Amino acid sequence: MNYTRTSKTPKFKARNVEIPPYVVDRSILRSYNSKNVIFDRVMWDSSWKGYMRMYDEKVLDIVSKGKLGYSRVDFALAYASWIVHDAFEGAFSWKKIKPYRKPVDTVGIDWTKKKYVVDDVREMNNQIKRAARLIGSSLVGVTELNRDWVYADVDVPMGFENVIVMAVEMDAGEIAASPAAPAAAATGAGYSRMAFILALMGEFIRNLGYEALQCGNDTALSIPLAIDAGLGELGRNGLLITPQYGPRVRLCKVITNLPLIPDKPIEFGVKEFCKKCKLCAEHCEADAISKDDEATFQVACRSNNPGAMKWYVNVERCYLYWCENAIDCSTCIKVCPYNVASAGETGLLIDRQNAKKTQSL
Repeated sequence: MNYTRTSKTPKFKARNVEIPPYVVDRSILRSYNSKNVIFDRVMWDSSWKGYMRMYDEKVLDIVSKGKLGYSRVDFALAYASWIVHDAFEGAFSWKKIKPYRKPVDTVGIDWTKKKYVVDDVREMNNQIKRAARLIGSSLVGVTELNRDWVYADVDVPMGFENVIVMAVEMDAGEIAASPAAPAAAATGAGYSRMAFILALMGEFIRNLGYEALQCGNDTALSIPLAIDAGLGELGRNGLLITPQYGPRVRLCKVITNLPLIPDKPIEFGVKEFCKKCKLCAEHCEADAISKDDEATFQVACRSNNPGAMKWYVNVERCYLYWCENAIDCSTCIKVCPYNVASAGETGLLIDRQNAKKTQSL
């Protein structure tokens, strides 16, 4: 496929708004129970076709066919990309991370014993954002913790009032290979970078004498918190759309009692654009994304969280496609015009080259 710039390429300017650009119905909005996350349902929900299906079940068969983007090397990199996220438990610690080695004798200060007095909260915001960017965050924003977005089965103690939300850009060129394994490597690398960023940010806050709850996809819903923090808007594909990278980001957050000032949400016309565009829905191999003109309160499957007006994604279909594809898929990210607008020609060029190679096989 050849994804070039078309009349659908968005032209926009983000502006701050006083309230987040989404609509909720509080009569049906409930805190989401994490057992309904699609990956958890694989292990317990015998009522659907994905029960006990692992999405690596066809890997060896697909590798043997020699398909471009699905080689042993491609899968080796895709699996390796997750190792920091999956192996480093400290990334998601709610307490000070225990070093793997004893510090040298000349390093003995415990910075956590005494709270740093935050006289200038606005300056503290600046320092937090400086730190986030230094350690690898592509975008960072601050919001008050809206407990509607905390998972129903998670207890976040009172006093934790602020959330630092960080976005990590994924490589445009590799995402352009979706649904092949190189795109999955970009996803995994994003998650491993999240783990690194969370560990350092959490320790920075603790060294100021405050507490930090480091979270990836766990603990609370990342996308509404990111919208609240002014990082972007919700797209038809069910993902955060940012002005800088489109949907080509992964999200993590630190919930903290450190005094901070919330950022304002932003708006740049995503909902109106998504009404007309529909490229993600048209190119979705799983037919999981709604093609309806208007957003709705109607959920598409059990893993959706009701109560928000949006285009609900049928993630059951999405997961079942992953099982057939033998690896996760990012095509709805690849084809999004907001991604095309931000990725430049590099990702598009790689995608054209892959298409030509595939046709020649």
